[in-house]
Amino acid sequence: MHPDDDPYADDDGHVFWADAAADRILARNPEEPIVVKGGISPSGVPHLGNMNEIVRGYFVAEVLRERGYEVRQVFTSDDRDPLRKLPRKLADLDGDIVDLGDVNAGALGQNLGAPYTAIPDPFGCCDSYGEHFSNLIQSSADLLGVPVEMVSNTELYEDGDFENVTEFLLENRETAREVLGEYQDKVDEDYVPFNPICEECGKVTETVTAVDTDAGTVDYVCTDMEAGDQTIDGCGHEGTATLREGKLPWRFEWPAQWRVLGVDFEPFGKDHAEGSWPSGADIARNVLGDEPPVPMVYEWFTLDGEAFSSSSGHVILVQDVLRMLEPEVVRFFFAKDPRKARDFSIEHLDQLVDEFDRMEAVYFGEVDADEDETERAERVYPFLVEDANADRVRIPFTFAAVLGMTDDPDLREEIARREGHIPDNASDDVVEAALARVELAREWARRTDNEFNYDLKRQAIPDHDFDAATEAALDDLADFVEREDPDGDALQGEVYESAKRHDVDVGAFFSAGYRLFFDEDQGPKLGQFLAKLDREFVLARLRREA
Repeated sequence: MHPDDDPYADDDGHVFWADAAADRILARNPEEPIVVKGGISPSGVPHLGNMNEIVRGYFVAEVLRERGYEVRQVFTSDDRDPLRKLPRKLADLDGDIVDLGDVNAGALGQNLGAPYTAIPDPFGCCDSYGEHFSNLIQSSADLLGVPVEMVSNTELYEDGDFENVTEFLLENRETAREVLGEYQDKVDEDYVPFNPICEECGKVTETVTAVDTDAGTVDYVCTDMEAGDQTIDGCGHEGTATLREGKLPWRFEWPAQWRVLGVDFEPFGKDHAEGSWPSGADIARNVLGDEPPVPMVYEWFTLDGEAFSSSSGHVILVQDVLRMLEPEVVRFFFAKDPRKARDFSIEHLDQLVDEFDRMEAVYFGEVDADEDETERAERVYPFLVEDANADRVRIPFTFAAVLGMTDDPDLREEIARREGHIPDNASDDVVEAALARVELAREWARRTDNEFNYDLKRQAIPDHDFDAATEAALDDLADFVEREDPDGDALQGEVYESAKRHDVDVGAFFSAGYRLFFDEDQGPKLGQFLAKLDREFVLARLRREA
């Protein structure tokens, strides 16, 4: 491999990996606009993991723009690829995942082997399945504030953008075979780097019988296609296709994209780093005579400890993530070192938010931090937010989940102010933005069914039936609250003491409290939670008055 093609190049000591990538790009003196690219084949649900190339590329693009360069960030939908198998899960344009049986599965099942853009949208909302997928990717990028330009491979072929490079590869197919043969055993003397689309059945076929570069056509036979452990039947038709009526195999299509789009930088997953990147770089240099773009490999990350899987539905989309997190927190996750594998743990999203909040606080000098942490915050944080606002307020995520136990917006604000999470001088806009996190944390609590997934029944007292001893203990607890105005720890301790004084089982007494406030038999730490509520309401509820 050429030394410039090493996707694992060192970061040269930068605190932000995107600076190292930008240095490598600029070392080649690229023409403007500098082109940053990513891409994906629309084979399944476009999940959070697929956003790696878009968001990683965005950070590099932003560093280049910061240095005064014009940048074009593109993302190719490899939508002329053939559908090789039926996905078990799909996603609508709102980002909701559905089973194949919930849509027009026949639109897919009857089109195995056909390009994605030639397959009807199973949701019936877009011109094709390929377009549906591209719209999802575009909306995901938009939601994260990434100005990416979607490029359809189908359109590039149909408009003739690939025509010259395809003709060149066919004219030099012997050299192409020789280079690719170093990476794939199936390359034989009959191999031709072009896959026509059958004019009879619409499927992509791999059997080219003759090439006429002067006419810009190939002859073909529509033969069977091997797709994993199944075979997609060809129709046997013999025909002729122009160079716009087919596609290059992926190992040639990727370097062809680099030439056609003028790509200067492309991040990709480690599967490509160990597979099609070495062959693509070799083909670019030794078949096309081009310099490959600056590469950068990223490690995959997992979802709740398991690999993302579109086929099984073990995925989460950006749209769904943003129901639980602010966009800047999601960008923060992608801003971490791409060389390290990470787990996106829905259960522990509070820890991710706390990390982001700390970086933000370090950036504004609100907490103590060492030199390395300060340097990283000062460099990375401005890329995560639209405007760095020192007056912003971040309610701690788990506390926001506590506030989410009530639907009363006034009570949420009252509690947050009482606990010191909203300063007295905060503007109305700042307060509104701070309290917006409550709904996100509430959705997180619902999704994970964690210790914060309870609804405070404030409007009406739930049905209850307590014995005399329990009622006396509740009255004692109310008297203590009225007399002492205790903090959470003191009130939690008094719950135990009130139960003991009246010979009430402690567990049963906690259940009585949960019944009164949540209409449940269990809940959060009762004393700490009640201490955050307005005292008049707590007193009335403990005394079963309202």
